Amino acid sequence: MKRFIPGLVLALLGTGAAWAQTPYNAETTYRKLVRDYPFIRIAGSETPASVQLRKDLVYLEHPDLALGLDLYLPQPGARPAPLVILVHGGGWASGDRTGMAPLAARLAARGFAAATVSYRLSGQARYPAAITDVRESLRWLRDNAASFGIDPGRVAISGASAGGQIASLVGMLEPQAVRAVINIDGLSDFTTEESRKHEDDPNKKPSAAGAWFGGRYSEKAPLWRAASPITHVGKDSPPVLFIISGVPRFSVGREAMAAKLASYGIASDTVALPGTPHSFWLFDPWVEPTVEAMDAFLRRTLPWFSAPPEYPSVSGLTFRHELDRTQA
Repeated sequence: MKRFIPGLVLALLGTGAAWAQTPYNAETTYRKLVRDYPFIRIAGSETPASVQLRKDLVYLEHPDLALGLDLYLPQPGARPAPLVILVHGGGWASGDRTGMAPLAARLAARGFAAATVSYRLSGQARYPAAITDVRESLRWLRDNAASFGIDPGRVAISGASAGGQIASLVGMLEPQAVRAVINIDGLSDFTTEESRKHEDDPNKKPSAAGAWFGGRYSEKAPLWRAASPITHVGKDSPPVLFIISGVPRFSVGREAMAAKLASYGIASDTVALPGTPHSFWLFDPWVEPTVEAMDAFLRRTLPWFSAPPEYPSVSGLTFRHELDRTQA
């Protein structure tokens, strides 16, 4: 069994142009959005008494950097719990795993084990370092599954924004280990004209994607293709749920990836939250419908899963967003 260390120490590898000027988190994003969405509130990540939180577990140590995860464990049941790995967003250059804590706490309250993971950002190491890190977190969690009451055969991966792209890519690269993928407002294809209009904008020096790849599309086209989840869809790929905001640019490539999955007989689904901004998963009233969509999809795709008939409310919300559901 690989070791885990209670206590995470991060030694950053310096700063550079790839780092975001403003940190990506709920607080900074709230200040940007509240004028247009005055009803939003930063989602809490409190855990009910039934959920055990194991913080700062180190899953991978680089020479100058230890990478950790926080593990939210549900109340023990008759059999090991299914696991959802959650990958944070931030344009590959910012953000941290606490951004996925509200989703993790609510999923754990519903009977899932949920792990929020850190990975190397573009200012620390370029692509494919983040992909390597998340794949290692998957392996570490499966290797240590018995210690945490997790079923290593029922693992899903999800992420939001840049984390959605990373999670989707890892799911396509690890079809034997990952049974389901949930991409929350993340790109499926870096190479399309619509994607490059934003991600390869010459006025951005560099763009978030360009900083991650170490060059523009014309300079690093093989990397831009390799990092696109759609590139790796095949006959063994897991089913995918896309949860999308009202800002189409962030989920570019979704329709084409759904069609490619369908060509292999693999299911996908899209849940749209109309009128929402990007980063909706950080805020109430949108966290609860996001978790409801994730929960419903995971119950269909992770075999033989049944949670307790009742689960405590983390947020206390009575609001239920009316979802527009379109079959991909």
